[in-house]
Amino acid sequence: MSREFDVDLFTIGGGSGGVRASRFAAGFGARVAIAEERYLGGTCVNVGCIPKKLMSYAAHFAQEFSEAKGFGWTLGERSFDWPTLIAAKDREITRLNGIYRNLLTTSGVTVYDARATIDDAHTVRVNGKSITARHILVATGGWPVLPVIPGIEHAISSNEFFKLAALPARAVVVGAGYIAVELASILNGLGCAVTLVHRGDRLLRHMDDELGEVLLKEMQKKGMTISLKTQITSIEQRADSKKVTLDSGQTVMVDCVLFATGRAANTAGLGLDKAGVVLKENGAIDVDDDFQTNVASITAIGDVIDRVELTPVALAEGMIVARRLFDNNRQSMSYDNIPTAVFSYPNVATVGLSEKTARAKYGEIRIFKSDFKALKHTLSGSDERTFMKIVVDAKTDVVLGMHMVGSDAGEIIQGFAAAMQCGVTKTVLDRTIGIHPTSAEEFVTMRTAV
Repeated sequence: MSREFDVDLFTIGGGSGGVRASRFAAGFGARVAIAEERYLGGTCVNVGCIPKKLMSYAAHFAQEFSEAKGFGWTLGERSFDWPTLIAAKDREITRLNGIYRNLLTTSGVTVYDARATIDDAHTVRVNGKSITARHILVATGGWPVLPVIPGIEHAISSNEFFKLAALPARAVVVGAGYIAVELASILNGLGCAVTLVHRGDRLLRHMDDELGEVLLKEMQKKGMTISLKTQITSIEQRADSKKVTLDSGQTVMVDCVLFATGRAANTAGLGLDKAGVVLKENGAIDVDDDFQTNVASITAIGDVIDRVELTPVALAEGMIVARRLFDNNRQSMSYDNIPTAVFSYPNVATVGLSEKTARAKYGEIRIFKSDFKALKHTLSGSDERTFMKIVVDAKTDVVLGMHMVGSDAGEIIQGFAAAMQCGVTKTVLDRTIGIHPTSAEEFVTMRTAV
């Protein structure tokens, strides 16, 4: 590499995408430095996917204990200790932070535990000194956004949720996206009385309509109060609780108010304006298909570009950037058929197009659906239902979307996502032998379109 600059790549942001791009760029022979002001691993490792999934496991035990009775188990007195869970979660996060650091240092990447800002198209300022870079990669992720209402200082975001000193006895969770329903499900499973408030008319609005409808019913079965077409107008701190006032005039007394109403690209104060980088109206960085900004030397990936806010997507984007810049390998990123899961109660998973999107894009489609009680629940005593849906192009027989609400939905949809990448047809699904008895086999046994 040329010695004209101090480094070949300077990455701002040590989340999943930034770390992946940095260490692979170093593997291709580039001189790389990375700066992270908070924690290596970014949102996913520290205040997102990993701690959330660990806490979701904890929340599911209450239901498992109850269901065990139907299978002949007699359980003694049980209790839950929030500090024990949080301490165990923190130990695992610390371990992962160390793994991320080791991945970088063993790859030869210089790590700065500090905030970095951009001075110009080829200069980064960190720890009071300027470092020149042939390429600058911005991977600073997103940050929770709270609304401007009276008393908002008494509320928390998902970031603070993972650091709560105690499990609240009563909580209001605001929002209806995956973060809101996941955290509401965790609190409910651990014994908190949860009220979910959302200004819209359904849950998971970016997914197939029926997924939100089914999840709503299942969450209500588990004791959660869900108020749609409702907003919080004010929060008032009382001596030992918080008074939440809704736009209906109703008030709710709780111990915790948690907003999960959206995230914004983390671009403020980075110095992007100094380099002349163009931003979108929402503050996200505008990039082309190669993740390059309007400034040739500056690229951006992950949540900060506001495309698909998922960790595996950021990882894929990071690989594409590293290969293009330092391995003379130009690949394109496809955002089609990206599978995703919501670790709510029960789980939701989806890949491909919703019924509404498929109908608008392809016109004539066929829909296959199944709603059933899983074999486990014939003895468990639970009234939880499993829902599955397949969307098919009527002209070509190609499967356009697969959707599920039920236990282990993410584990099941992952395999079908690979099939969809290969262009699987409904005929091929019909010819596939199911594994019996499983819930997953239902996806290859649905024969009649609705």
